[in-house]
Amino acid sequence: MFSAMESFEIADLIYLGLLLVFLVAGYRFARHGLSMAKMFGQASAWVAIFVVVIAGYGLWSDIQGSHGPRQSLVAATGQVSVPRHFDGHFYLTLKLNGTPVEFVVDTGATEVVLSEADARAVGVNLDALVFSGLAMTANGEVRTAPARINLVDLEGIEDKNLRVWVNQGEMDGSLLGMRYLRLYEKIEISGDTLILTR
Repeated sequence: MFSAMESFEIADLIYLGLLLVFLVAGYRFARHGLSMAKMFGQASAWVAIFVVVIAGYGLWSDIQGSHGPRQSLVAATGQVSVPRHFDGHFYLTLKLNGTPVEFVVDTGATEVVLSEADARAVGVNLDALVFSGLAMTANGEVRTAPARINLVDLEGIEDKNLRVWVNQGEMDGSLLGMRYLRLYEKIEISGDTLILTR
């Protein structure tokens, strides 16, 4: 539910919120001489409001993720149009060997990088891979292994025998780098839309 926030951020928010509630309740008790029962009732109400707000934020993040803008093929022009997502990134869903995989478009990346989970889902035998490559990520150095995808399909535009790298480290999702994007004649961003032309 809280995919948009790290667990430690949620814990910090809850701690600070509860601390604020009890500080305010304590101040009101000292200032106005409220009974313990009344003070506890007010504190409980504020705790409930705070929990509802945090849950609402998590639910809104989930709604944005599941109902965000999607890619589409403009048949007349042969272009794939990709709206910018709420988080500012472009996402493309490609079928790898017939299995849909969502990618973050990364024009700064040279390669197509699959998470281990996505690689397994599309039929890559992880036990047969040799993780001899090294890559630097925000989380430090990770091992990678090359693999081949027999068939890649984006809205009916097909490519065969695409080389990818499987990342042994933790990833939130897979990355779509220039090894795939350069197969298109033209890549442009117009406003909040990425347009790929084959």
